[in-house]
Amino acid sequence: MSNRQRRQFTGHQKTEIVKRHLLDRVAVSDFCDEYKIQPAQFCDWQKQLFETSKKAFERGVNPLKASATLQKQRIAKLEAMLVQKNEVVAELRKEHVKLKKN
Repeated sequence: MSNRQRRQFTGHQKTEIVKRHLLDRVAVSDFCDEYKIQPAQFCDWQKQLFETSKKAFERGVNPLKASATLQKQRIAKLEAMLVQKNEVVAELRKEHVKLKKN
């Protein structure tokens, strides 16, 4: 078994590496040597970048606004669940006090 520690690249690092390849025309083999990665790994990063970038060009959809809207919807849903939970707890407390008095 290998004692090598697995390296983790951030999304920003991966984007910069692929961007350098596309804009500066640096060869894939040079990146693989420089960052000690396999060519297949680089190709996976490039594929991920292209697949996720499609959302940026979709008509009428702003990925930043869409994610903010989804986050607001999730917050509203969680707040509603919290209100419902608080109502149930209040009702159970009333019942508990009532049973104690009897």
